Amino acid sequence: MTSFQHISEILARNPDYLDRMINERIAAEFIGYTTRALQNWRLRGGGPKFVKVSGRSIRYRRRDLIQWAESLLVASTSEPANDN
Repeated sequence: MTSFQHISEILARNPDYLDRMINERIAAEFIGYTTRALQNWRLRGGGPKFVKVSGRSIRYRRRDLIQWAESLLVASTSEPANDN
């Protein structure tokens, strides 16, 4: 099964999958980084968009995580990095 088929099946069962709020741990796992990396990006900028529910409560949407990762795509190593 390809990733696209897997996501299609998830969306068929859970239409709000991409927009549901997820916590930092799940978001980090989703994009393959650590929670510390997400924390650093929030502090310094350049990371995915997030929702600041309160001073200590941060949430992410899968849609924003995917959009952020897509914005970093390059076709070759000679292309400059997209520093968001």
